[in-house]
Amino acid sequence: MAKNDAKESLIALLHGVEHFNTQIFPQKRELFAELADGQSPTTLFIACADSRVNPTLITQSDPGELFVLRNIGNIVPAYGEMLGGVSSAIEYAVLALKVTSIIVCGHSNCGAMMALLDPDPAKLAKMPTVQSWLRNAEAARAVALAATDGGPATVRSMAEQNVLLQIAHLRTHPSVAAALAKQELILQGWFYDIGSGEVMVLDENTRRTISIEQAVASLEASENAAA
Repeated sequence: MAKNDAKESLIALLHGVEHFNTQIFPQKRELFAELADGQSPTTLFIACADSRVNPTLITQSDPGELFVLRNIGNIVPAYGEMLGGVSSAIEYAVLALKVTSIIVCGHSNCGAMMALLDPDPAKLAKMPTVQSWLRNAEAARAVALAATDGGPATVRSMAEQNVLLQIAHLRTHPSVAAALAKQELILQGWFYDIGSGEVMVLDENTRRTISIEQAVASLEASENAAA
């Protein structure tokens, strides 16, 4: 990016802040006044850092409703593998904020999934940290390839298998395991198609996607059965 382009990009962001301060914030003044003293989100939303994925826009959530964790490939290392930002955010969300659901959201045209399916050794050699990070999704690549019986796997299939793998990794975190055992937490996987705007829910048991309507019906049925 040229120097002038970089400046123009930054100026556009600053104008966006001006618009927020003068137009958007006044419309939600009461909400921000309530949020000024603390937060109580109900959901930890784990998404890819891809700039095209906007969790609050997709879910139509207000500030304060989602505790968002983003990284390359919406990855959750198994507990003990890479203790750091991801594991501490999960622990804080579950134990301090008492979230009642965790969503792992993968998406179409994901660069991380493309890199796993068709790695470019020369490019990855220049990004050793990314290369190391993507090892946490290697098992998803094996599953996606196995499902094709020797044929090529799609980026979507890879992304979906990766979401299911990261949910499995979530279960290894002590805070998550304890909350699940006490039935205080629900885990769910999503796949977001950028081009169509469609969000599908991944069923852990069948390893297939279901519609939002089907997911809602399933949750409502289980709630009624428990009542």
